[in-house]
Amino acid sequence: MHRRHVPDARRTDAVLLLVALVWGSSYLSAQTATAALPVLLVLVARYALSALACLGLVAVRRGRPLWTRDELRAGVPLGVTQAVVLLVETYGVAHTSAANAGLIISLTIVLTPLLDRSGHPGGLPPRFFVAAGVCVVAVALLMTGNGFHAPRSGDLLMLGAAVVRAVHVALVGRLTSGRAIRPLHLTTVQTVVGTALFLPLAARDLPALARADTATWLQLLYLALFCSVFAFLAQTWAVQRTSASRASLLLGTEPVWAAAVGIALAGERFTLLTGLGAALMVTGTYWGQAVERAHRTSLPDRISLPDDRADKDPVCRSTTLTRTSSTCSTPVPSTTASSTTPPRAPRSP
Repeated sequence: MHRRHVPDARRTDAVLLLVALVWGSSYLSAQTATAALPVLLVLVARYALSALACLGLVAVRRGRPLWTRDELRAGVPLGVTQAVVLLVETYGVAHTSAANAGLIISLTIVLTPLLDRSGHPGGLPPRFFVAAGVCVVAVALLMTGNGFHAPRSGDLLMLGAAVVRAVHVALVGRLTSGRAIRPLHLTTVQTVVGTALFLPLAARDLPALARADTATWLQLLYLALFCSVFAFLAQTWAVQRTSASRASLLLGTEPVWAAAVGIALAGERFTLLTGLGAALMVTGTYWGQAVERAHRTSLPDRISLPDDRADKDPVCRSTTLTRTSSTCSTPVPSTTASSTTPPRAPRSP
């Protein structure tokens, strides 16, 4: 029995690491796609492909009802805020390195608890703010590049994306807490809303999709099917088989993978300053996440808090913790958006 449990645990860990790797690689894929097509066209293609895949999965499952009132009420506004996150993020990654994009967006982990105070009635401990300060220093170092200079527009956009994503995650908590919401169905609503928002804006550029080469289409399909749909389903499967803390730790390696992919495949180089910034960002986000989680679980009434409820209720298992995807009936931190393990932000599709 014990021998059987070990391979199962390793398989779950491997799936979570694969999700983190896929999300980390999404920055380079988005950067490559936006080099060939306008940003808005990349977004509408990514959203539309994700929506078609999600609608197909919903049709196969044939749940009754197809969508509940709570799923629609939460999905529409969350689809709008998620679209804003992805818009700012995609423009940002088009004007900075994939490594910087993945590292700066990790700020969401420490920004979210500052905005969502529902799980911290007594306020966050001082150590959390020290960890947040470490992240701020890390961002400053990452923005310097080869030396101190004015920040690049892409870095500033990624910083803005981290702030907007933190707002989105906090909103996820308010709109989904205490409601039985199915992550796949909520994600589907968000992808449909995103498609509807970006389609009119990119309509005049749609003919360019027909002229796009095979490599560009492969990037679009990868972003939609792997970085959004697959990552969402894989994360949902995995977090039901492990603890929130372990899932959060493994998914938190996303910025490390983003940097590794950027260096290995795009030839990006780390200077001493950017290397130090990367180390401080990873340290600060992990430290801040650990402090927040310990503070939350030490509260006497923690059993009634959304994150604990999500750990116990399979219906609330959501999509992502920190990057772009779906949302669960209870957030914490998956392209693409709800959280499963604190406090990674929902990932966009």
